[in-house]
Amino acid sequence: MKKVITYGSFDLFHRGHYNLLKRAKQLGDYLIVGVTTEQYDKSRGKLNVCDSLSERMESVRKTGLADEIIVEDHIGQKAEDILKYQVDILTVGSDWIGEFDHFRKYCEVIYLERTKDISSTMLRTNNFNLVRLGIVGSGKIAGRFMPEIKYVSGIVPVSVFNPRLEGAKSFAEKFGLKFYEDDWETFLSKIDAVYIASPHGTHIDYVMRALEGNKHVLCEKPLAFSGEDAKRAYALAKEKKLVLMEAIKTAYCPGFHQLVGVVQSGIIGTVYDVEACFTKLVPIGSREWTGEYAGAFSELASYPLLGISKILGVNYKSVRFESFWNEQQTDIYSKAYLKYPNAAATVKVGIGVKSLGSMLISGTRGFIEVKAPWWKTTEFGVHYENPANDEVFFSRYLGEGLRYEISEFLRAILGHNSNYFPAEESIAIAAVMEEFRKDRERCMK
Repeated sequence: MKKVITYGSFDLFHRGHYNLLKRAKQLGDYLIVGVTTEQYDKSRGKLNVCDSLSERMESVRKTGLADEIIVEDHIGQKAEDILKYQVDILTVGSDWIGEFDHFRKYCEVIYLERTKDISSTMLRTNNFNLVRLGIVGSGKIAGRFMPEIKYVSGIVPVSVFNPRLEGAKSFAEKFGLKFYEDDWETFLSKIDAVYIASPHGTHIDYVMRALEGNKHVLCEKPLAFSGEDAKRAYALAKEKKLVLMEAIKTAYCPGFHQLVGVVQSGIIGTVYDVEACFTKLVPIGSREWTGEYAGAFSELASYPLLGISKILGVNYKSVRFESFWNEQQTDIYSKAYLKYPNAAATVKVGIGVKSLGSMLISGTRGFIEVKAPWWKTTEFGVHYENPANDEVFFSRYLGEGLRYEISEFLRAILGHNSNYFPAEESIAIAAVMEEFRKDRERCMK
């Protein structure tokens, strides 16, 4: 008898799950299905398991495909199970290709193609509806987004849009999407929500078009390059009762939430200064160097501005800039100084100059140093006049961090209020972007 084993959360059980189990069953004579516990799912980065373990096991049982159902609750269990049950084949979905090759020393490993269109009738009795997501753009950030979305239950990518159809087709084939489009209306007709990962200068236009088409929107930063454009977008979303979120991933990450909470607790007293730096050395000729919206500030300043607005608020009195430009009028390194009524802040960003990517928050009782890279907050220290009282805080940062924003986007669509990155902060960042562009124009005259 040939034994086959497969594993999964099987959360919000749908036709894709059924098809995977059906194909797994066809590989042998006896199918063992491992269903993960909530705790194990969280430890491996799956953020929002909706169904209880018993509900998920019952969903698998009702298919009639599993000869035996077991519980997976710890790392290393797969190897134990393969040996314990004398398994011949381990099979999982194709979105995990390569991840389980090390089990080939125990048994055959087969990756099954996942069902591309799983947005049809759900098998669950309460008919939970998956959110069908369309991707706008097929570049680097969209490619990072796709592996992250599998860690969020209830939302599934089904289509990609690119004015260059060949780019959309290539992306769809790479990530197993059923649809790829270069026609906007056709693209919108097959989805419920949009993730915008196109070039910076196109963001606000796609945001408005998606909202006008009654779709929820998660937009990569920067959402807009003017405060008025950002206001207009959020006003339209509110009017149509749609979700609009700017995808600055730091805003949704647990370590950053912890940092903001510690600052707001008052343990370092009144904050008078915030310094935040984000630099990366980008090869000449890359996207970040070319075009009207290229440069260090457009590319990276959203992150430091987010950190500053979270701590000092959005009501700064003035902002000024210092930048270094290349021959193409692209800033390779920029600093922004924001003056508040009773505080100050500094932004440092660079694509051609490297500096320490840390954040420093100075208060009347002490200071907080967030280790580089601060925008992936995993560690920060609280320091006092007496070093014996110093504290260090730690937090996990999973994968690329994009799963946190995806999870919050879905929660907002499902009716939960999201306060991690309110509209006024997004609008304030867009207003600073606008001031920078005006300063650039003055410098170039």
